[in-house]
Amino acid sequence: MNTQVLIPNKPNVRHIRVETESEQAVYWGFMHASEEQRARPCCTLEIIEEGIALQAYIARQQMLRQSGGNGGIGYFVLGSDAPVFSLGGDLALFAAAIRAGDRQKLLDYALCCAAGAHSLQSIGDGSVQSIALVQGDALGGGFEIALACNMIVAEEGVTMGFPEALFGLFPGMGAYSFLRRRVPAHKAQRMILDAHLYTADELQAMGIVDVVVPRGTGIEAVEGLIHQRRRSAHAYLAVAKFHQRYETVPLEELRDITTDWVDTALKLGEKSLQTMERILRAQSRRFDVDTRAPRISETKV
Repeated sequence: MNTQVLIPNKPNVRHIRVETESEQAVYWGFMHASEEQRARPCCTLEIIEEGIALQAYIARQQMLRQSGGNGGIGYFVLGSDAPVFSLGGDLALFAAAIRAGDRQKLLDYALCCAAGAHSLQSIGDGSVQSIALVQGDALGGGFEIALACNMIVAEEGVTMGFPEALFGLFPGMGAYSFLRRRVPAHKAQRMILDAHLYTADELQAMGIVDVVVPRGTGIEAVEGLIHQRRRSAHAYLAVAKFHQRYETVPLEELRDITTDWVDTALKLGEKSLQTMERILRAQSRRFDVDTRAPRISETKV
């Protein structure tokens, strides 16, 4: 029987700027590329759905490479076009859904986030490694996105943490599960509940951030890491497969936790909601400017 290999269509993404180095199997995705996302660079449902579609596309591209005899490892580098990596969850959606008692809306959002975070761990069954390029602060769900990636490269001066405790909630899209792969349980619990923002250097000392580089050199640092890893490509691919097989956080675990997050969110009182909305207003004021991170081509001499 004759079989036909279908070339996957590149997804139509508005909120993520994509740059592809096809021959090297390196895919760069910069979140918050649209004007509305840069106005409040957080994890809206739209950008999460685009991220999932983009990961599926990359996984199919890698499958085609491997079927054509081009083995080796690929890379998906996730960065941001905004001054922050991500502010985290969509507080506007949270507040509106909680006030309306709309459990389904919260659950649909949370499960979508869990699916996106889960797939970041093992794109193409581990043959594509995800790298979080953190050039600005990563808060709440933004930090969870970075933790879901196989590697975190952060620039000096950025901070990361979970402010959810300020309004009586906890990060429910994988924070505990992903942190437990990197630090002991008591440290993971403390980080989730203390609402403290940690510097990139502090997180590297804890074993959470893999590499810290000078401000403004993140793109070049990632390119250098990828080039270095290609010297031992087969070893890195084998280890990536081991990690995918034995260390990946199961999707069912993420779904269970995020369901508990939804039930907890619906119990928040008026004071907590007012705090959430105050943070939301502060976010909107902070990013009422048109900013853009450098493109890959702009970092070349």
